[in-house]
Amino acid sequence: MDTCRCGCTAADPAVHAVANALAVDDLDRALDAGLLGVAPCPSCTPACRDSVLRSADERRAAFAALERYRAREARLVRRAAERNARRKPPAPTGLPPAAAAALARAKAKAQRP
Repeated sequence: MDTCRCGCTAADPAVHAVANALAVDDLDRALDAGLLGVAPCPSCTPACRDSVLRSADERRAAFAALERYRAREARLVRRAAERNARRKPPAPTGLPPAAAAALARAKAKAQRP
């Protein structure tokens, strides 16, 4: 049975592993131990329970902000690509009718003796 940082010895090793990782400021270990999914140990001190809850809430907020940032970046890249596509002139498919007519007249005139 693991002892929590607050001295609790209740049989809740997952929560105690999270609390102990948070006590040494090891967020990676706390996340690996299940920070985002565990409920605080009811036998722990209020300060210990609050620490686990607060840390989980902060991580959820940080992950949500990261998702919003990634979505914004993807939106900006997509919009830039759309804007660049609109700026490119269409590829010429042939001479405009007026230019084709002028060229035909010039060719006809050049062929006259």
